[in-house]
Parts: sequence; C-alpha cells; structure tokens
Amino acid sequence: MRSPVLPLTWHLARSSGRRGLQSQSLAAGAAAVGAFVLLVMIAACLGSGTRAEHTAWRTPDADRHGTAVQALATTYVRHDPLTVVSLAQLPGRAATPAPPGLSTFPKKGEVYVSPALARLLHELPASQLADRFPTVRSYGTIGAAGLASPDELVAVVGRAAGDPAMSEAAAEGASWFDDGQAARAVVSGFAGGKSSMFTDSDQTLALLGVVLLAMPVVVLASAAGRLGAARREQRLAALRLAGATPRQIIAMSAVESACVGGAGALTGALAYVALLPALAEVPYGVGGWYTGQLWVGLPWLAAVVAAVTALITVSAVSMLRQVATSPLGVAQEANPRRTRMIRLVLFVGALAYIWLSTGSGGQLGHRQLLTLLILFYGAFWLFGPWVVDRLGRIVGRFARRPATLLAARRLSDDPRGAWRTVSGLVLAGFAAGFFSVSMLGSAGSQYDDQVAVITSSAATARDTVGEARALLDRAGVTATVTVAREDDWDSLLGGSPGVVARVSGGPEQTDTAVTALTSTGTGHPPYTQDYASAIDSTVTDRIAQVSTATLALSFVVATASAGLTAAANVLDRRRVYGLLRLAGTPLRVLNRARVRETVLPLVVLAGGTTAMGVYGSYQLNKVAGATINTAGAVELVVCVLVGALAMFAAIGASRPLLRRVTADPAQTAD
Repeated sequence: MRSPVLPLTWHLARSSGRRGLQSQSLAAGAAAVGAFVLLVMIAACLGSGTRAEHTAWRTPDADRHGTAVQALATTYVRHDPLTVVSLAQLPGRAATPAPPGLSTFPKKGEVYVSPALARLLHELPASQLADRFPTVRSYGTIGAAGLASPDELVAVVGRAAGDPAMSEAAAEGASWFDDGQAARAVVSGFAGGKSSMFTDSDQTLALLGVVLLAMPVVVLASAAGRLGAARREQRLAALRLAGATPRQIIAMSAVESACVGGAGALTGALAYVALLPALAEVPYGVGGWYTGQLWVGLPWLAAVVAAVTALITVSAVSMLRQVATSPLGVAQEANPRRTRMIRLVLFVGALAYIWLSTGSGGQLGHRQLLTLLILFYGAFWLFGPWVVDRLGRIVGRFARRPATLLAARRLSDDPRGAWRTVSGLVLAGFAAGFFSVSMLGSAGSQYDDQVAVITSSAATARDTVGEARALLDRAGVTATVTVAREDDWDSLLGGSPGVVARVSGGPEQTDTAVTALTSTGTGHPPYTQDYASAIDSTVTDRIAQVSTATLALSFVVATASAGLTAAANVLDRRRVYGLLRLAGTPLRVLNRARVRETVLPLVVLAGGTTAMGVYGSYQLNKVAGATINTAGAVELVVCVLVGALAMFAAIGASRPLLRRVTADPAQTAD
C-alpha cells in the first residue's frame, strides 16, 4: 500500500495559507544565512592552508647533493614585508628546476617580482625601493603558483654563488629574534620547506573563527527548524488523534522541514558561489585572495548544505515527542516545557573540567583549546534554558505590572523558546568579551626611527660605520650613525655587533635609508623595527582581523536568529494573543511583554558570558606576559550596545506582524 506521508505533507503545506508560507520563507532564509556563513568561514580556513603551502618553497630545504644555493631574506617597505628569494646555480651541477611561479630557473642578474611589487616599484622612487635589487631593463613576473596572495610583495633574484647575499652569514639574525625571516641552504628543488611565518598561523586562527561561529549558526538553524512549531504541533496532534501513527507524524514533519531547509541551504550555497569574486577582495593576513583559494569544492559544498538541512530537520522533529506520546495534551496546550536540575549539574561539571584543564599549568595544543571551547558553548547551550526557566519563576513571583507578569509567564512556560531568541547574542557575547580585550600590547616602538646593519664582528662594525655614513649622505638621508655595543641589549640589534642609524623624516626617509644601507655588502638586508617585531605584530594583526570578522558575523547571525524567532513566536502564539486581546489587553502591553521577555534573560545571560570572555582574555594575556589593550573596554561597550540595539531592532521588526495577527481577535482566537 502506498504511504500517505508525502501526499498528505504536500496537501498540508499547500493548504497552510499565507501564514504557513511566511513561516516556511523565514525558515528558508535562516537556512540560507547559516549555510552562507559556514561556507565563507570554511573557505577562509581551507584557503589559509593553501596560501601557507604556496609559501613553503621560499624556505630552503637543505640537500647535501643539491644543485643550487637558495637564500631567503625579508625586508620592509612602508611597513609591509617584502620577501626576497635569492637563487644561484652551482657550477658543474645538474640544472635546477624552476621555482613555483617561474618558467625557468633565474640566471644571474635576472629579477622576478610579484604583480603587487611591480606596481609598487613604479609608484615609489628608485631610491626607496628599486635600488635594493640589481639593475635590469625589465622585471619578470612571478605567477600565482608562487604567491600566497595577489597583494603579496615577493622578489626572486638570480645571483652568483659567491655573492654576499648567498653567504651563510646572510642567514644569521640578531641575537634576540630568530624567526625564520632569513635562511640559507644548498637545495636541489623546491618541494620541501616550511611555510612562511606570515602565513603559518592563519589557518589556526581562521579555524578558531569557525568554531566561534559554529554555535551561533547552530542556534540559527535550530530556530529555523522551530519556526511555526506551535502551529505544526497543533496540526500534527489533530492528525495523531485522527489515527496517524507516530512514525507517520515524524516522517511528515521531517519531509516538510528537510524540503524547506534544503531549499534555503542551497540558496545560501549558490549565493556563496556567486559572491566568490567579491569575497576574494576581503583582505586577511598577507592580503586578498585568489578566487580559487576560496572555492571549498563540491564535497564541502554538499556537506554544508546537508548539515544545515539536517540541523533544521532534527530541530523540527525533536519538537514532536509530546505529539507522539500525548497528542491530547498538546492539543489542549496542557504541558508547559519545564527544565530539570540536571542541566545545572552538567554545566557546573563542564566548567570545573575546563577550569582544571586550563589551570593545570601544562601547554595546551590547538585541538585541545578548540575542544574546550566547544565544550564551553555546549555547556551554556544546556544551561541557558534552565536559567530562563528559573528567571521566569522568580520574576513572576515579584511582578507588579501586567507586561512583566506576561513576560515572566512566557519565560517559565517555554524557557527553550525564550532561550532560542537570545542565545545567539548570548554566545556572541563571549566572543565580544574575549576579543575586545585580547589585543596583545606591542613592545619595542622606541626603535621606530632606527635602521641597523648586522656585521660579523665589532671590528667589522667600526669599519662599516664610515661606509654607512657615506651611503646615507649620498642618498640625502639625515641620520646619526653609531656602532652598536655588543652588551647593549636595548638597541635594535639586541647585543649583536653592527651599525645603527637613527633616521629623521618619517617612513619615506626610513625606506630610503634601508635601500641605501643594502649596499654595505654584509649580505643581510638592514633591520628595522618592523623586522624585529614581525612575530608579535603578525599574531596581533591576525587576531584583530579574525576578531573583527567573527564579531561582525556573530552579531549578524544572532540578529537574524532573534528576528526570525520573534516573528515565529508571534505566528505561533496568535491564538494566545487573540484571547488576550479579547480579554481587553492593549496591544502595547503585549508588545512590552515581548520586549521584556527578551531583555530579562539577555541581561543575565549575555552579561555572564561577556564577563567570562573578558576573564578568559585576561588569563590569556597573563600567560603570554602581554598587556591588555586599553581601548578594549571602549570596544567592548560599543559591541554590546550595537548587539543589543540590533537585537531590539530585529524584535521590533515583528511588531507590525503582531498588530496584523491580532487585528481580528475573535477570528484569531477561534
């Protein structure tokens, strides 16, 4: 016998009218937003890994049977890193294959540059940049295979094996920073190597953003699955009383939710594909993206669509337990959704485990930290409805105004529904509290006006100081040049022998000084403050970028979740609102009750998660031995205010819907 599930589901969906279509459209919209956000963050995570792989060829992988010498050096122009890869073919050895992005191995005197560096070479005077390289008639171009970003500054220079830039001394750094910005080895190819320090941590931090956004997206998908839940429960309870089996009830709800969620998730996936060129323009780390780096591939695309669809379906089906077991109670709305004390016990246990794991003094890996973060979010997801339930009971006991009493009753009658309205912003509050004050303090800014040249010994430094003065005078740079003492740990060279020039005139003069001092013949590019603080500034910049993106997307998802849930609650409770209107309750009282139903748990729970985020950030900075950004408090206040205003705007947007569904209270109540 043919199953009646599909025909009956189609019939009920068609006959649900305009209100049913509204709920289905809202659910599809939520699925689209969730799928789009997830795909964007996954693309950033996977693309960061691809970009890191594209920089691995620049760090030489030693081979005792090698055929060429490769030297990596890093210099800076306008505070941006410029990676210089010098290559020299060893005489009498087999030909070395071309590095990625080049068609042939560079000959002596040839210079290949990235497109971004080529533009900069034309924009800046030669004394500030071009004179750092051998003079050529024209520059070759490095292809995308050798670059991590179209905005990256990279040069490949062909040199002789005896050139000072190819010497072992050229790979030596100052004593207080050895961070992989310089390296030298004999190589036979470019298959190995370590990814650049400018791209090495990008994927880990992008993964952190994915984890932080995953829970708000789950909240949004859960809210989408419960859109029209009350109306669906009433309808399916009637079918259950008419003789439908529990399996048929669950199948009907699953089919309807899967179709709506799948259509919405597919729409979000198509929007992601269409916006790939625009997304590639968003800078992260070393710059923008090649469009292909952000393409996640069909398996990931299908997995995200399926995951969002499954979340919405599971969320919708999970509401049907009472329909299957007690349809009469659902039809009479006789079963308030209480929460149990076990939620508090599990929450306390999870926090205790996290506290012990982070306070043990051991070094936690990235996976462990992400696992603890997921556990924290999951604990709050369990704990939130319990707090809302108890909060509703307490407020209801002391309420003195009708709107407050109505809000308290709604909180205690349906704590899970009230929690879903505010959960997005509550979970985003942790990210806001954490990232707003987690900016590591920068050190060493007292070296901003210094340019240093490292030498092999103090005697060589005394010989180099005259040459450095002459080069700077010839370039028109006003500077005071001194020999760095080997015991002077407060200088830019940090105790290493060399020459230090204190330059006047700003970044232009600093770049000119760097270009001029490149000709000293030490083989290593001159040091600047940018070189010395590269590790700290790179991590700080990435944290700032991830935090900004995460906060923005978290608040977008949280606002969308709150708006959708508020609209769904109006549609689900139209019978209750109609009865209240027939009893003489003014519309403004009903609207105030809706707002207070959101404000009460929002203040308690969002305030708690924000405080926990601030505390976690404080502990992180304490372990790192860094200072907290003093502007973080202001940024945190702004984030909280913007999030709260966006939340209230999303809830207020459903006020016309409340007015419309209560326009004819007699018909609505019936």
